[in-house]
Amino acid sequence: MNNSHSFHIPVMGIGFTIDTPLKVSQFGLDSVISLVDDILLEKLRKMYCEKFEIKYTEINEKIEDFRAKRITSYLDLIHELAQKKFEEFKNSTVETGETIKDYFSMLPDTSDLNQEYKNLTKDYFNLEEIENWVREHMTMGSIDVNIMTKVDKDNYIKKEKLPTEFNDAHAALRGFANSGLSSSVILSAGMNPRLYSYLEQFEDFYPDENGNIKKKIVLKVSDYRSALIQGKFLAKKGIWVSEYRIESGLNCGGHAFATDGYLMGPILEQFKENRSELIRSVHEILTSALVQKNRTVPTTTLPLKITAQGGVGTSEEHQFILDHYNVDSVGWGTPFLLVPEATTVDDSTRNKLIDAKEDDLYLSDISPLGIPFHSLKGNTKDEEKINLIDKGRPGSSCPKKFVALNKDFTDKGICMASRQYQHLKLKELDSQELTTTEYRSKYEKIVEKSCTCVGLGTSALLAYGLDTKTEGEGVSICPGPNMAYFSKILSLNEMTDHIYGKTNVITRTDRPNMFIKELFMYIDYLKNKIEETKEAVTDRQKKYLKTFTNNLKEGIAYYHVVFSGLKEGFEESKTKIIFDLDKSLKTLQLLEVRIEAL
Repeated sequence: MNNSHSFHIPVMGIGFTIDTPLKVSQFGLDSVISLVDDILLEKLRKMYCEKFEIKYTEINEKIEDFRAKRITSYLDLIHELAQKKFEEFKNSTVETGETIKDYFSMLPDTSDLNQEYKNLTKDYFNLEEIENWVREHMTMGSIDVNIMTKVDKDNYIKKEKLPTEFNDAHAALRGFANSGLSSSVILSAGMNPRLYSYLEQFEDFYPDENGNIKKKIVLKVSDYRSALIQGKFLAKKGIWVSEYRIESGLNCGGHAFATDGYLMGPILEQFKENRSELIRSVHEILTSALVQKNRTVPTTTLPLKITAQGGVGTSEEHQFILDHYNVDSVGWGTPFLLVPEATTVDDSTRNKLIDAKEDDLYLSDISPLGIPFHSLKGNTKDEEKINLIDKGRPGSSCPKKFVALNKDFTDKGICMASRQYQHLKLKELDSQELTTTEYRSKYEKIVEKSCTCVGLGTSALLAYGLDTKTEGEGVSICPGPNMAYFSKILSLNEMTDHIYGKTNVITRTDRPNMFIKELFMYIDYLKNKIEETKEAVTDRQKKYLKTFTNNLKEGIAYYHVVFSGLKEGFEESKTKIIFDLDKSLKTLQLLEVRIEAL
């Protein structure tokens, strides 16, 4: 039986959920490990082997296929330790009774499993009689992994380029495929056809006759069209997408994959309306492909989950998304950065998050991937970057090179946050005849890039007192804007109780509704795009701005209908939501005038 929690903990950064499954899977909670940094994974594997007195054999860079082998070994270790912890927990619950109550009390009141437990124990509590029931119904949370599909750097031995299967994302996928896990890989950051095709080589990604898939595919998407295209692409290879994880374009932590003004509510509505057709059309392609490959064809249609995440902050919002859009689970990320029982964050960074207000949380251009990136002002990695700029030596030494993808100057990729790239880019800038203002603007854009692939993992090393000689002590952090409304350390019980409406840990009364917050962010994003083109605009840019604006207006009209027609829910905030929608529409009308005048 699947666990009955209606939320999951998404991947956060590189290191913040690096061992989250070991902390929370015993309670039936699903969580996600990033596979970007095999160096960090190897350091933690060594730490956990020493802690639990397990033999450790280093997998160094001289070993063939070391990246994939490190990932497999780490995942197998976490799997082994989590299973052992779960069995010990399950045995202790049966022996004491109290921890049984804790486990089931953490579930939402609406959970069928929780209701069944209450019915079983309402008259008396006989441990012996419910022992078998408990053993059968307590389930571990899934140990899932995340691969950023475009972070797929070529690799070399000396100067010889290795075959594609040794690229970073390919090796990460192989590392997961060769592990003993029965879980999901979340593929994020867009479509990578070569990587998707590589899935065909691994047996665990194919369904058996009963429709069971040992290793499932989850696609993180921001719109329906993209989901359909990618789902069909994989189905033609005999690979079923078991879940589409819809993420808000701007109201999420980490990288922000902005849509062309499509808002989360209308996108969720589209998935709701087309879910049956999505399953039918993709399943037809899958069946045909499996037949052509002479592979087992499932006797029934395979299940499909639709989940959502991004900016959710109250139990009311959580339940609305579940009920109104019929999603299977809601992702809660940023608030869990304040839950030491769930995430791995050093004390100094966590204290900065506690104190963070709206102005401290901003959508930055620091990512070397060239994608907008949520960041926290005053993070120590940025301070480190500024010190290097002040010394006249901008850029990172680039010790890990996971995003060494730019080939503007060299055949071998280099990172846009590296000292090498910024030196070459600034040299190029010096050769241009620019005004002081133009030069300064371009200079700042070059040196703004920060070494996030190191900074997003360092916090875990600091939290566990591990060596940071290679990485340095600078920490990057990527909370969503929701962080401003959570302002204290929380226990795991407090956080789950907040999610399920049993308590409220937000003391502020001025937090906007999640859909309104996203709308505000998109309007700010549009304003910035207009500002970028105010001096010179092409017809294509102007058309894009108009389309963006129209999509936002359609989103506002949609929300007007939804919230005006609600008979239950948002009683206290509905008036404010409608007011903010009307105010946003007027703002867009003024922006339309500006766009026409460009």
